[in-house]
Amino acid sequence: MPLPPDSHVHSEWSWDTRVGDMEGSCARAVEIGLPAIAFTEHLDHTAWRVATEGPYVSDHLTSLADPSGILTPPAFDAAGYLAAVQRCRERFPQLRILSGLELGEPHRHADQIARVLSAGRFDRLLGSLHTLADQDGFAEPWAIYPHRDPHEVVRAYLADVATMVTTSDTFDVLAHIDYPVRSWPTEDVGPFDPSVFEDEFREALRVTALSGRALEVNTRLPLHSTVLGWWHEEGGDAITFGSDAHLPAFVGHGFGEAAQLAQAYGFRPGRNPHDRWGRG
Repeated sequence: MPLPPDSHVHSEWSWDTRVGDMEGSCARAVEIGLPAIAFTEHLDHTAWRVATEGPYVSDHLTSLADPSGILTPPAFDAAGYLAAVQRCRERFPQLRILSGLELGEPHRHADQIARVLSAGRFDRLLGSLHTLADQDGFAEPWAIYPHRDPHEVVRAYLADVATMVTTSDTFDVLAHIDYPVRSWPTEDVGPFDPSVFEDEFREALRVTALSGRALEVNTRLPLHSTVLGWWHEEGGDAITFGSDAHLPAFVGHGFGEAAQLAQAYGFRPGRNPHDRWGRG
């Protein structure tokens, strides 16, 4: 079975110093037989609290934060990013290479996003939610779990996903609907069980389906089959695949299993290598 395209590869604000990683990602895509790849670079505007200790500490993020630990995402150089994508296209003519953006919290930053989008063509636009309101600011789920009930955090996250979908029209793919699962505190509350949040998941999936958007099957942490089943039942008719790879070695990770899961729910490849998969 041919692998689906990889629609979620990015370098998190630092593309300009990591063009080699972009070219390496293309080389990896060719090596494993991907028909297409999209560099959906992060476009973030929400200032948020980064980790200063514990398992989520990142030297890269800490270097961008102020002394109090608040990170304000740096300005995005759209022209430079698009030039880097063009370089990859010229070097790898056998690979379909799409430009793109992962729009962080687009319902909060419509004006800023509009200015970036006016700078050029972006083939694929993802909408993503990484942060929630917390303690007079914003933080990622992993930073909120220690002082709020984790079940409440996930419910708040899914409610905000539904708000993002219904109040923003700037993206066409919903990214990692299960983002809080990546840092779910298993040791404190046990394994994550999506059925506990069925109503909230279904509502977010329902409004996404009604909007005509696609759901991303993100393989950084495999999407639970139950969630994909709910997407099918709520009328979702298209999916994309994303390895969420920040490094070339992770391009296409888990795609064989993800494609099998998608086919089990009736999703089939489109006519072109870079198309969404639809219900056949």
